[in-house]
This record gives sequence, C-alpha cells and structure tokens, in this order.
Amino acid sequence: MAIAVLKLIFSILFLSSFIIPGYNCQEFSRKSSKKEFGLKREKLSHLHFYFHDILSGRNPTAVQVASAAMTNTSSTLFGAVIMIDDPLTVGPSMTSKLVGRAQGIYASADLYEVGLLMVLNFAFVEGKYNGSTLSVLGRNNVLSAVREMPIVGGSGLFRFARGYAQAKTHQFNLQTGDAIVEYNVYVFHY
Repeated sequence: MAIAVLKLIFSILFLSSFIIPGYNCQEFSRKSSKKEFGLKREKLSHLHFYFHDILSGRNPTAVQVASAAMTNTSSTLFGAVIMIDDPLTVGPSMTSKLVGRAQGIYASADLYEVGLLMVLNFAFVEGKYNGSTLSVLGRNNVLSAVREMPIVGGSGLFRFARGYAQAKTHQFNLQTGDAIVEYNVYVFHY
C-alpha cells in the first residue's frame, strides 16, 4: 500500500512539472523584473524596539541548548548555544506594547572576548508589519556600547530587505543574565 501511494505522489509531481506555466525544467536561471514581483520604489524604514532576553525564572525566553566540553571553563562561555523566542516591545518595560519576537539562536563564538554569532528573525506582530520578518546574521560584540549587525533579508513587507541593526544594552542583570537591549534597525525594502 505504501509503495502504491509513493508511486502516485511521484507520478503527480512528475506530471505537474509539465503543466506549470512559465516553468522550463531545462532552465537554471532567468532574468526577472521588479514589475514581475510587484516591486515599486525602494523605501528606507527605521524601526525602534526593545529586545527582552530572559534566561531566569519559570518562563525563560532564552535557553541553552548546547555547549562544548570547555564552555564552563571558558571566560567567554565559548561554545554555548542559546535558542531564543524573545519579546520585542515598544518601550523597555516588559509591560509595554508587544511589536514582535526575536526568534533564533545566538552562540558564543569568540575564545578571547564576549562575541556572539547572532542568527535570528525579528517576527513582527503589530501594525502594517504584522506577519513580516527581518533576518539578522552577524557578530554581536556584547561589551561594545553600540553593536552593528547586518540585516540580510526578510519576508512579507520586508521581502528583499537589506540594512543593519544597532544594538545597545539598556539593562543587564549580572546575577540572572537577563538583558534588555535597545534596537534601532535601518532597512531598505520595497
């Protein structure tokens, strides 16, 4: 029975490749126009919000999911990998309006100073950006007053986005590791 279902699925996929309009299976790439994707004039937007990284308490939004053998003896926690689903709010208070969530991972990637590899999406839930995302991939030199990380793409209203995010620590609790980080994001998008 399972083999018959698999044969049916492969047959449908094979036949559908002949009926998809505009698709040429012998074509690896082709030129596309902005008009084809409904892209108009490019805009520059400035977003401002606070990122709440909560490692403590009963409901943390950041949890360590991996570490290296040397992580606990390293002064930079080298090798620690943290998965996050951090709230993004309009103001520094957790009770201020939620505008999105930072979802992804950060990892300690520097043996000599506190430097994080940031791989995350800002997933927005408010206003015209509801359902849109921005993707960050870069280095966060945590001890610097202001850190800059690249915006490498996005989805929804931020499709084809590019720009940068500036992070500035607003508050850090040495005992719990909890942090509130102010973000200013400058992004070109259509």
